[in-house]
Amino acid sequence: MFKVSILVWIMLGTTLAGISLIVVLMVPSFAADAIRNIPYAVAVGFALAMPLSYFVATQIRGGQGGGARKA
Repeated sequence: MFKVSILVWIMLGTTLAGISLIVVLMVPSFAADAIRNIPYAVAVGFALAMPLSYFVATQIRGGQGGGARKA
C-alpha cells in the first residue's frame, strides 16, 4: 500500500501545490509579497497531500489498510 500511496502523493501533491500557487497569485494581499509566499504555499500543498494520499490509497485497496489480503 505504501507504493500506491507514493504514486497518489506525486499526483495529488502536484495538484494541490498548483492550486495553492494560483491562490497566492489571485489574492491581492498574498500576491503583494508573492516571492516569499509562493514557496510556503507550494510546501503546504505538498504536505497536505501526504495524509490525503494515504486516505486515497486505503480507498483504492478497498479500505483494508496495509495488512495482507485474506482469500
